[in-house]
Amino acid sequence: MQIIELANPTRFLSISARLMPFLIGAAVIAFVVGLYMAFFVAPPDYQQGETVRIMFVHVPAAWLSMFCYTIMALSALGTLVWKHPLADVSAKAAAPIGAVFTFLALATGSLWGKPMWGTWWVWDARLTSVLVLFLMYLGLIALWQAIDDQIAAGKLCAKVILVGFINIPIIKFSVDWWNTLHQPASVMRLDGATIHPSILWPLLILALAFSLLFMILHFSAMRTEILRRRVHRLRRIAADDRSRQEA
Repeated sequence: MQIIELANPTRFLSISARLMPFLIGAAVIAFVVGLYMAFFVAPPDYQQGETVRIMFVHVPAAWLSMFCYTIMALSALGTLVWKHPLADVSAKAAAPIGAVFTFLALATGSLWGKPMWGTWWVWDARLTSVLVLFLMYLGLIALWQAIDDQIAAGKLCAKVILVGFINIPIIKFSVDWWNTLHQPASVMRLDGATIHPSILWPLLILALAFSLLFMILHFSAMRTEILRRRVHRLRRIAADDRSRQEA
């Protein structure tokens, strides 16, 4: 019953408006605690020194770049399979946010890679697949803008999103499948994290903070898109009424 109610755009606007203050408050607290621990509690790495602190932005951004596309893939299924009225709105709203997080992951990765690898960029499997993800985000944004019919645009973009989802496991497992400069997974491992708790805890708290930020931005973008479509629909109705009156 709750899922059916959330499918109503008006109900979504109401519920998201009530949730937003709590999400903003939780995000502010998580950012304050996480940044304090990252800069004043976490020690420098014995090999990387102070540059290890780039990880506290790079890793959450990289996680969210993939998580955001996963949300879009689920929304694409909602559009094509379940015909959920908010699925297309969710996917369209998530695309620019995912592009920003992916760009942030690429930029901070280059800043981190220069002192560690001696170069800003290498065409290895992980970095190249993340760059492909960034280009996919930009392509989807452009595709939505290029088609005036929202229904047709939503269905076409949903199909492209699902095809492009194959890149997500490639990004995730690229360091295991191929020989790359990028270090292997050190947090999400079956045998447990290999990072010291003094660095792991601020990393996890900041990952939570960035996740809350994503929810805030996603809900805000969805609300804006719903209202934009309503205004567009009203303008179209008004234009049709004027045409009938003139005829």
